[in-house]
Amino acid sequence: MALTDKTSATDVALLTDLYELTMAQGLWESGKLHDSACFTAFFRESAFGSAFCVMCGTAELPELVESIRFSDTDIAYLASLAAPGGGSMFKPGFLEFLRTFKMQVTIDAIPEGELVFPREPMVRVTGSVLECQLLETALLNTIGFQTLVATKTSRVVGAAEGRPVSEFGLRRAQGPDGGLSVARASYVAGASSTSNVLAGRRYNIPVFGTHAHSWVMSFDTELEAFRAFARSSPNNCTLLIDTYDVREGVEHAIIVAHEMEERGERLSAVRIDSGDLAKLATYVRARLDAEGLDYVKIAVSNDLDEYTIHSLLDQRAPLDSFGVGTKLATCFDQPALGCVYKLSARRATGEQDWTPVLKLSEQPAKRTIPGFQSVRRYMDEHGSPICDMIYDQACVEGAGTTLVAVHDPALVTDVSGFAFRELLEPCVRDGQAVRPRESLEVARERNQRALAALDPAYKRFLYPQSYVVGLERGLANLRDRLVRERMAEVSTALPWRHRRQ
Repeated sequence: MALTDKTSATDVALLTDLYELTMAQGLWESGKLHDSACFTAFFRESAFGSAFCVMCGTAELPELVESIRFSDTDIAYLASLAAPGGGSMFKPGFLEFLRTFKMQVTIDAIPEGELVFPREPMVRVTGSVLECQLLETALLNTIGFQTLVATKTSRVVGAAEGRPVSEFGLRRAQGPDGGLSVARASYVAGASSTSNVLAGRRYNIPVFGTHAHSWVMSFDTELEAFRAFARSSPNNCTLLIDTYDVREGVEHAIIVAHEMEERGERLSAVRIDSGDLAKLATYVRARLDAEGLDYVKIAVSNDLDEYTIHSLLDQRAPLDSFGVGTKLATCFDQPALGCVYKLSARRATGEQDWTPVLKLSEQPAKRTIPGFQSVRRYMDEHGSPICDMIYDQACVEGAGTTLVAVHDPALVTDVSGFAFRELLEPCVRDGQAVRPRESLEVARERNQRALAALDPAYKRFLYPQSYVVGLERGLANLRDRLVRERMAEVSTALPWRHRRQ
């Protein structure tokens, strides 16, 4: 989700699944208005077969929280909704409550650009259970897609090995808002520019673009089209040479390049958008160099992704930059990250301590982690991450010196000799941003530092090394105890299940 320049209450308050509102009404009516909750947002598996994901979207959470207000138009719409069994879906008293509703939640989040791993809390939200529940859908919408896009971009940029990657996906993105989110997230993760002019204005991202095949086809000859464009944009001149035939196109580009030299100008690049990109680029590079145009760069596009780029460079294709559109903007091979938002602790009105809770599932992978969670990243003597520890602030045992792998209780890691840092940082306090929104440049630099510090084994495209994320020993024991207690309660209530097992 990319918030508009002037987001109205109506734009955000109803950006939710209906059941968030029906649950909120139930909480309001059940006397739980002031009960507190702790929710965590996380994902169970990394995207695209990566060992990690790139955090993105958290910088937009303060604005999201501050924008959730129910306008008179919102209230009138909700009042018009009929329940399937008859009558109004929402009660007048609850709607009047929403009319003056204002978020007072507290949010701690992993900063944008940081690397995140499965199961660990990306975002922790505390506040009244009603507020936390109302925030769920919009929060997941904000961080889930942007984290997915940032992760895809990180892979593409990594494959390019330092060559610029421009994001060209707006026309294929999932709507205007999706296009803005793509441009924003891709820049955090290392894209050099975007074709999206609105994103350029809104987020101060460099924009890039020259001409399409239709420009060439608008003239009687390709040479005429190239000459016209060079006269129109001498300082932004990249010629698309595959409208008819690349070999003929490069000859026309060579003519125009020499004419530009006579005027004291320079052709920036030629772009190839179809065909055997490696073979054609090799031919084009040879022709340009033979004509003394070694400064003219070669850019390619055409449904590129990290695998195609890796293959092109593996073939030693003489390429200088890439335009990546559809497969980046749509996250073509995995269109969703699968972020979830789960209640991990609750506190009744008047109580001081948090009560840890967990979801118990017949699928062990879907069992949640209880407690008021935080997460630490441990580093070796060179500053390279070696593992992450999820811990409950209320039950840290042994000063948090050992962690138990989330999916393998037999895998225990001693981290007593390593330095660590906390990953969750204050984002929102009592419904207000704790600091001005940081620029995308700051997030971008954070991502570059994080990737540089990560061992290459975790950055492989194929079969990367698995990064250890574990539970602090006290939290692991707490979860095991709660699982056993809950399973015992279920067996007592449903003895036939125990007999079947």
